[in-house]
Amino acid sequence: MRVADLSASEVDSTTTEEAEGRLGERIRSLRLSKNLDQAAVAERAGVSLRTVKNLENGRGSSVATLVRVVRALGRSDWFDALQPAVAISPLRMLAQERRDSAPQRVSRPRRNPRPDAGANVDGSGR
Repeated sequence: MRVADLSASEVDSTTTEEAEGRLGERIRSLRLSKNLDQAAVAERAGVSLRTVKNLENGRGSSVATLVRVVRALGRSDWFDALQPAVAISPLRMLAQERRDSAPQRVSRPRRNPRPDAGANVDGSGR
């Protein structure tokens, strides 16, 4: 299950410890699906074996450790779910909506000055 699959009420009712436990279970499951032992993951991630064990048991970890282990397991895409790329800026959309809904002024044709106003017979204007 991904974080995106959880409803808002499930996320709100989950304690930090429960969330850490679920994350640890997912990391353990991913490690086992890749047929890796904890020592191999620790070596790939550049962390201690104890750190991997703690992470899988939901006993907390630093963000840096989590990133290293997830990368070592080849699942950096998990982080994309935390902050998906924004293709359209919400502020630009709002500005465009305002431009689209703003009342348009009726344009009137410009009045051209009369050709003889202020001009001499020779057209010099003197």
